[in-house]
Order: sequence, then C-alpha cells, then structure tokens
Amino acid sequence: MNHPSLTSPLSTLGAGVLLALAGCRSNPASAEAVLPVPLDAHSHAEPNRVRVRHVDLDLTVDFAARVASGRVELDLVRLDPSAPLVLDALALEIQDATGSDGTPRDFTLAPPDELLGSALTIELEPWDDSVVVRYATTPASEAMQWLTPEQTRDGTHPFLFTQGESILTRSWIPLQDSPGVRVTYAARIRVPDGLTAVMSAEQLGLEDGVWRFRMERPIPPYLIALGVGRLEFRALSARCGVWAEPSFVDAAAAELEDTEAMVRSAEKLFGPYRWGRYDMLVLPPAFPYGGMENPRLTFLTPTMFAGDKSLVSLIAHELAHSWSGNLVTNATWRDFWLNEGTTTYFEQRIMEEVYGPARSEMEQQLGYEGLVRSKAEMDPRDTVLFIDLSGRHPDEGSTDVPYEKGALFLRRLEQLFGRERFDEFLTEYFDANAFRSITTPEFEAYLRAHLLASDPARAAGVDVEEWLYEPGLPADAPRPASAELARVDEALRLLGSAATSAELDTDGWVTQQWLHFLEGMPADLTAERMAELDATFAFTASDNDEILAVWLRLAIAHGYAAADERLELFLMTVGRRKFLQPLYTELAKTESGKLRAHQIYAQARPRYHSVSTGTIDDILDWERGDSE
Repeated sequence: MNHPSLTSPLSTLGAGVLLALAGCRSNPASAEAVLPVPLDAHSHAEPNRVRVRHVDLDLTVDFAARVASGRVELDLVRLDPSAPLVLDALALEIQDATGSDGTPRDFTLAPPDELLGSALTIELEPWDDSVVVRYATTPASEAMQWLTPEQTRDGTHPFLFTQGESILTRSWIPLQDSPGVRVTYAARIRVPDGLTAVMSAEQLGLEDGVWRFRMERPIPPYLIALGVGRLEFRALSARCGVWAEPSFVDAAAAELEDTEAMVRSAEKLFGPYRWGRYDMLVLPPAFPYGGMENPRLTFLTPTMFAGDKSLVSLIAHELAHSWSGNLVTNATWRDFWLNEGTTTYFEQRIMEEVYGPARSEMEQQLGYEGLVRSKAEMDPRDTVLFIDLSGRHPDEGSTDVPYEKGALFLRRLEQLFGRERFDEFLTEYFDANAFRSITTPEFEAYLRAHLLASDPARAAGVDVEEWLYEPGLPADAPRPASAELARVDEALRLLGSAATSAELDTDGWVTQQWLHFLEGMPADLTAERMAELDATFAFTASDNDEILAVWLRLAIAHGYAAADERLELFLMTVGRRKFLQPLYTELAKTESGKLRAHQIYAQARPRYHSVSTGTIDDILDWERGDSE
C-alpha cells in the first residue's frame, strides 16, 4: 500500500510547464537544472515556473554599519516564459533590479510574512536569462552574526559569520531559498584590511583587495556561507585544514589531526568524497550549532574542543553530511530526517572505523537515551520522521527525532539485511541521487525498489510506513548497549546505596561515560550530594562544555547555589542552542528561576545568534523590546 503522500511532484505542474520540462530534458547538460521540485511550504518561490540555477555575489562587508551591500546576479531557467521571477527576501533593502540587457525591471517586494519573510517578484522580458538585484542587508538580517572584538577569542578584531539553515539565507541574499532549488555560485567579497574572508566554496584568493570564491557543484541555498575575521590556516593533510583565530589555530589543529583518517574511512564506507577539500572554520562561541556542514568548509563551535578528542564525533557528523545532506539533500524541511538521520548513522560508522566499536557503542546508547527522554516530553506529531510542518517554522522539526530515530531506522535495516548488503545499498543510493534534493516518499520508493524488493523475506521484518509516517518509536527499534556505560551503571548503583563519590572507580572514564553518569543522577538528588560530587570531580570547574552543561542543568534543578556564578558566565559566553535551551528551560520552571533567567538573558541575548534567540524567546515569553 502506497502512502498518501506518494504523489509525483509532476502532478502539481501545469501542462505548459510539463511541455517545457520535456523539451529541456532533451538537452542532457541542462537536465538536472530543470527537473521539477516539490512545492515548498517554507518558500515564496515558484521554481517550477522560473528557476535560479546560478548565484553570482559581489558584496562589501561594513562592520561599522553591520551591513553587507552590493549586488547578486541570478542565472535563470525559464520553464514558463510568461512567468515572473519570484524570490525570497527577509529584512533586505532592495534597491533595483535589471534584466540581462542591463535595463531596469519592475519589481515588487511584498509585505513580510511573519514566518517566511517577503516575496520579491521581478517582471521579466522574453529575452531575460538572468537578472541583477542591487541590495543591502540590514542589521535585522538574521543569518548574519556581527561580533565585536570583545566577543571573539583574541579580542582584537571583529568577526562575522552567516548561518543560513534552515530559511535564513534569504536574509542576506535574495534568492529561491528552498533546499529543493540547487544552485552553483561565485562570490567576490570585500572586507576591511587585516581580515580574511572564507566561504563554503573553492577559495580563489585575494586579488586587488577582493576575496574570490567559486562553487561549481549545485548546492541548496542554506549551504551558502560566509565567515570574516582575523584568521590563520593550518593544513592537516593535502586536502584537510582548519581556520581559526591566531591564538587558537594550533590547538584546533592538534584536536582535529584525525580528520584525514575520518575522510578516508568515510570514503571506504560509502564512496568518494566529491567536494575537493575538506576544511573547517572554528567560530567564536556565539555560533548556535555544534557544527554546520557547509561544503568544503565546515563551521565549528569552540565548545567541541575538550583537549582530548572526546568530542570529535561532531567532525564525523559534519563530514558525513558531505554525502547525506550536501550530496543528497532533503527536498523540503519535512524531509529533514533524510539529512540528519542518515548522517547520524554514517557518523556512528565513521567513529567505529576510526576509534573502535566501544566508542561508537557508547555514543549510540547516549543518543538512544537522549531520544527517549526527549520523546517523553514531545507532542506525538513531532515524533514522526516525515513531520508535518504546515504553518510552523522548520526549526520546530529540529529535535532528536530526525537524528536519532532516523539513524535507528537505518540500523534496523542493517540488522535485517546485513551490513555488507546495506552498505552496498547506501553507496548506490548516494551515487544514484548525487547532487539532487529528494523527498521522503522518493526515498521510500528507492528503498523498496533497490533493497526491500531484493529480499522480501527480510523486508517483512520492518514496517517502513510505521517508521516514516507514524509517531513514536516502533517496537523493533534497535536498543544500543555499551559495556563501557554498564560500568557507569554500576557506579550509579553504588552511589544510590550510600557510597561516597570518592569510593567510585572512575579511572579512565571518557566524556561519554561522565555524561551517562550525570544523566543517571536520581530524581531526589540533593544540593548536599552535589557538593560532595563537585568536591571529588570538580564538575563546576570543568572545561568540557558537554559535561558542564549537564551539570549546570542539575544545579538549577536541585538548588546547588555553588554553581550559580559559573552558570551565569556560561550563559553569557556560550551561544550554542543545544546547551542554552535546556538551561533556560530549567530556569523557567520556577518563578524565581524565570526572573533570574530574564536578568541574564537581557545581557546575553545580543551575543546570541537569531537561531538561538528564536528558541529562547519562546521559552521565556520574551518580547523583543524587553532588554532595550
């Protein structure tokens, strides 16, 4: 039985567009650019009528004004010759638009939709195969995080980074901001003297004061990314390296020295790395994510650097996105699990290859336990992989579910068909869909045709529709188990029987074990017991942000006032949403805690990226004028 959503995207197109598509398909060179894409509820664009296929940026970065200004040239595929070009724009100042002959074109910038921003509609002449839009960002452009020197590690120069996922690229470039509309791009970026510009593209160098870039592979718009700061580079191998502020670049290179081994392991598992270089950029603490998989230049949070490589699974995750996410992309944000579930599974396999099964098993169990905790507090509709995001911001679907439930689904398929056969399938999937954006129904169809149909007896062991379209966790979900975490369970048992923390055998524990230990604390944990644990293990003074964040959440919940000062410092200096969300949520559970949270947030909010403030504003019922 086919799922109701298994409707061909062609059914949404008019007859004239279908004829245009058929004609374009006769030209192999342009076939990829004109395949129909699913209608995207999170974009104003109409790419099945007129589609952008190449973006050419020319921008000047002004730190004093906190704006970038210049122009973008958009190369077009005209599927419906009578249709205008419709773009997404958010908090942009549109100055003018010209056609391919350089003469003006009429344009309309619609009033902004609260969720999607504005539709920018440009009228086209019959001969237009490109348009140029002159524009400037504004201080309200949410993708752009402008940092003062004081907000950086070195404290000497300002810093800028962009974060486009999920629908924020439209706030610094007017384009068709949908993951189904893949584009190539080029860029010329002017920045103040002494600063370096880097992008998710091939770096062509500095010429006449202009940094030049080129991306020749089609990517979804959310992966167009820019960073500007006082940066230095260290090579890790012939194709891998790291950019960071000068005072940290050597430490970053030491922590990331296994990157080339990870790339080789990934290639061994699922085929060649197709993006040329794999470099990384270490951002200031305001970055809202652990990492962002921008092609050729992964953006990284400094909170992953623990000094012992214990958190480098983040690199494995972002690297895996070079296949699942960048190479094969979710066509809409309903399909987000196709990016993140496949990547989480792939990450676990890379970690197993590089660091051994025990490390991977620990991380799998921690992921499963985190999913179970999250699921218990979620609306059932949000535990569906093919999530319904109608009328909602796509970030509302960014929970543990697409990551961990998605990975468990692939683990279940591996269990049924065997690793060798499943690896063969996944490699074929990446090859067959390379540089494409696909939907969940399209994935299901490919899965049924290329894996399940090959062995119906094994296929009978999994209910694909339940995994993809139903809430909750199916009964056949794998339950990862780690012998190393079983040691921690024994320590927790002893602690529960009145043993002191000093009596516990914790020699050789790594970050994953400490996280399991802290997450296993009893519900009736007292401040006195926390003080004893702190005296033995110095959690409040930890420089491992993963451990510290869990400890601080426990301190809020159980009234351990000795951690108050560290909590405030952490909230003032770290902008990673993964850490901020549970801490502010815990504070907001009491009136006194919520008052305290408001006092801290009023000072910290200007330091956070909009991705983080969008989440925390809701937690604290924050009005934008509260801190002004």
